[in-house]
Amino acid sequence: MIRRVSASSPLPDGSAQLVALDLDAVLGDTRELWADWLADVERKFRSIAQLDVADLPADRAAAAAQLDTWAERGIGDWRAQLERFAEDHAPIYLRPDPAVNAALRALHAAGARLVAFTDAPEPLARVATAQLGATRRLEAIESGAGAESRALALLGSGAAVARTREALRGLAG
Repeated sequence: MIRRVSASSPLPDGSAQLVALDLDAVLGDTRELWADWLADVERKFRSIAQLDVADLPADRAAAAAQLDTWAERGIGDWRAQLERFAEDHAPIYLRPDPAVNAALRALHAAGARLVAFTDAPEPLARVATAQLGATRRLEAIESGAGAESRALALLGSGAAVARTREALRGLAG
């Protein structure tokens, strides 16, 4: 989880629009980058600790728990390795969408509070939002298990959830 408090101004009616964004569905899908990182570490560390990527759960939060156990067999900090891989490869996998960034700018300028959520591990989420040009518009990025619930709790009641790019553009007006 990454939190950055922003000085958002309220909307003209005095309220602040509250929006939780599905990072992978709205900003940029990190799943292929994740899958290629898994294939890379499976190959790279097979002599130290076998990792069968096919046995990992599709839910990345659950997969992270299994990777923690795997890393205890001599791999070390797999999250730092994920971060380095993501930093090196994100430009290949993730491209900013001008329409999405325009919607984020419009919402942010109107004083909306924006929080992204994903089941991806925090290093991947952080690198992805930076690559996609969204970091400075977000108040927080919630990642891992329960990320959506934490994002909604952070925003409070009345938050809208954008699960598609079209939904985000609709919220931006």
